[in-house]
Order: sequence, then structure tokens, then C-alpha cells
Amino acid sequence: MASGQNTPQDAAYWYVPVSRAVIAAVLAVIITFSADHSPVLGSLVFGGFAVVSGLVGGVTGGRALERGVERSAFLAQAIITIVAGVVALAFPRAGLGFLLFLISAWAVVAGFLELYAGLRSRRRHAASRDWIFVGALTVALAVAVLIVPPNLSEQFTGPDGVQRVLNASVVVVGALGAYGAIVAVYLIIAGLSLKWAPTAATQDGIAS
Repeated sequence: MASGQNTPQDAAYWYVPVSRAVIAAVLAVIITFSADHSPVLGSLVFGGFAVVSGLVGGVTGGRALERGVERSAFLAQAIITIVAGVVALAFPRAGLGFLLFLISAWAVVAGFLELYAGLRSRRRHAASRDWIFVGALTVALAVAVLIVPPNLSEQFTGPDGVQRVLNASVVVVGALGAYGAIVAVYLIIAGLSLKWAPTAATQDGIAS
């Protein structure tokens, strides 16, 4: 997470991770408190998350970052995320296989773009470590989705004695919710750290 001495530009970036954290938190809450983890719900929730986060990320990131490779990477990520969200919302009943493909394809591309931006901007932007973490976590989501067998189906008895079924849809939608929760907690702390960390200008004023 961002820490230490920031530039004024770094400090002004704080609202971007906070806004992303709020959207990810909504994703996590909806999935956590929903008993339905079907492919239809997964498509609708992922689609809504992707469209909103893509729009917010594109607008806030485009305004907060200077022109350069990092800004271009995040704008490309925003466009890809919006497209993935629109596709998910347009075809919510396309089935589990389509949902697995869509989430994993989005996560690979979006994750690597953010990871690349973070690695490229190390020591130049205080949020670079946050980009590396979220990018790597997004790629990990893609891997988790890809290794889930589509035909997974195991019956088990819950703590309340009710017979339930653990299938690929439950695992994937649950993984998406867990991803949202981790991103939300991490980015809210990262954003507030950027806001509250002393800037170089502040330190110079104190020293003088």
C-alpha cells in the first residue's frame, strides 16, 4: 500500500482507489448476502460491476493521471472492462461456460494491464504498489476461474442439516465476491494512506 512521502500529484490521486474500493465492496456485499450463486446472477452482478467500475475508473483515472503509458493502460483497462460488462449484461443466460470464459478473459487482460502499469511506474508513483497488488490479484482470479472444473458437482450437508450442492457456479461466483472484498479493503486503506501521507511539499515547508 502507498506509504511514506508522496508528491502532491500522488496525494491528489487518493479518490481513485477509494472510488474503486466502494464499487468492489458493493460487488462483495451483493454476492455475500445472496443465496443464489447461479450463472445468471453471476453474469448480472459481474456485468454491473464491470460497467460501473470501468466508467468510474476511466473517468477518474483519466483525470488524475498525467498523459503517458500508465494513463493509457488504465484507459484501455476501462474500455475492456466496460465491454466485458456490457456483454455479461446482454447475455445473462448464456450459461456457465460463457461466464467462466468472460470472467477469466477479462481478468487476464485487465489484470496484466494494471500489473504492467504498476511495474513500470515503480518509484515514480506512490500508488504503483497498489496497482501491482490489484493487478496480480485480478490475474489470480483468472487462474482460479480457469482451474474450476465446469462439471463440478458435490453434495454436502450444511451446519443447519440442509442438503446442498457445491458446483462450479457457486465456486466461481463466490470467488468473484471474495475478490471484490479483498480489493475493497485493500484499496480503501491505500486511498486513505495516499490522502493522509505527508507530501514532499509539506515536508519542505516544515523544514524551512
